[in-house]
Amino acid sequence: MARKTGSDDPLAPVTLAVGQEDLLLDRAVREVVTAARAADADTDVRDLTPDRLQPGTLAELTSPSLFAERKVVVVRDAQDLSADTVKDVKAYLGSPAEEITLVLLHAGGAKGKGLLDAARKAGAREVACPKMTKPADRLAFVRGEFRTAGRSATPEACQVLVDAIGSDLRELASAVTQLVADVEGTIDEAVVGRYYKGRAEASSFTVADRAVEGRAAEALEALRWSLSTGVAPVLITSALAQGVRAIGKLSSARGGRPADLARELGMPPWKIDRVRQQMRGWTPEGVAVALRAVAEADAGVKGGGDDPEYALEKAVVTIARAARSRGRA
Repeated sequence: MARKTGSDDPLAPVTLAVGQEDLLLDRAVREVVTAARAADADTDVRDLTPDRLQPGTLAELTSPSLFAERKVVVVRDAQDLSADTVKDVKAYLGSPAEEITLVLLHAGGAKGKGLLDAARKAGAREVACPKMTKPADRLAFVRGEFRTAGRSATPEACQVLVDAIGSDLRELASAVTQLVADVEGTIDEAVVGRYYKGRAEASSFTVADRAVEGRAAEALEALRWSLSTGVAPVLITSALAQGVRAIGKLSSARGGRPADLARELGMPPWKIDRVRQQMRGWTPEGVAVALRAVAEADAGVKGGGDDPEYALEKAVVTIARAARSRGRA
């Protein structure tokens, strides 16, 4: 779960969400927006990416209103803001406006550290949203989700759920919600096994996510687990195709808010945010190479080759390499 420091009031003048775990970042934003709309149902929410926050934009958004309306201004990927815009944000931090809550989403790390330090010095409420790369972290996350829902789950049940779903926090959170809604009493290993053992859709998309992120070893591990639990190879090639096509679609689309792009590309807003994170190392040439690899794997698993497993492994490795093509250019 996200950890908070400083004031726990979501309506603090400035909230700083730090980390790279998309689900936790989205929850940090949602918590602020929910609190603001509970205080004023007509709260105006502005969700901005660096390309939409130009010098002077923040001053315009936070200037006094004739109607004194409550407003939430969300700035995503704050580490990528231009130098002039960073100056605007730092100036605002010194004198935040009433009835306005500024939410800065920052990846952490060295890039944009000056803004990070300035927000902390100004006393921003901070929410830690670290990437959960270790199995133990994901296990703790699942346990926390059950506790938050007011339900009891055995340690074995939590472990089976993590093993079945994989590393995607959104999938894990969704699985907990489903179990809590459907099952009465303590949730045990047998219940989780009935629901999620060998869950094809979740496992195949885990393979695809790791591949398009360039994480070849993790993608191969997920692939072997999926195949060992009986996931049909054709489902995996389908997931790989969807993952690569999403990269291609978003890389060629106009910049904008996730909601606008979602309508344009036919994706849910949360997926826009995820694909943005995944596409950082991609080039158009890399997308073309990956699509050819998927087509070859698809032919291989549908009878065009002698070894479907090898065809999938080859595709996964090729896609993961293509995901890093920008760094090698």
